[in-house]
Amino acid sequence: MVEASVMTSLMKVIAERKAQTEGPPSYVAKLMKGGAAAIGAKIVEEAAEVVEAGDEPGEAGREHLVKEVADLVFHAAVMLGYRDLAWGDVEAELQRRSGTSGLVEKAARKPKG
Repeated sequence: MVEASVMTSLMKVIAERKAQTEGPPSYVAKLMKGGAAAIGAKIVEEAAEVVEAGDEPGEAGREHLVKEVADLVFHAAVMLGYRDLAWGDVEAELQRRSGTSGLVEKAARKPKG
């Protein structure tokens, strides 16, 4: 039996919290009620904290960076759950890009508009 990855398990919890109509208060459910704007605000906040932690020296800085990246990934996962997407969708996209220069891949994207 294959053990589920921590991200698969997290996405399951996020889906459960999204569907929750009763029970104790949930941070994920609160974010879900705020919609993409509330979740997005947390993603922006956490991204800024990742950048700040990235410049901190020493072992304490490394540990802080790991914690901030975990917060960022968590909130990005909440956004995926909000849109009913799975972590596997992100993995599939990363796999699709594997072996392609980032510059080439970015140039091949359709312009936003």
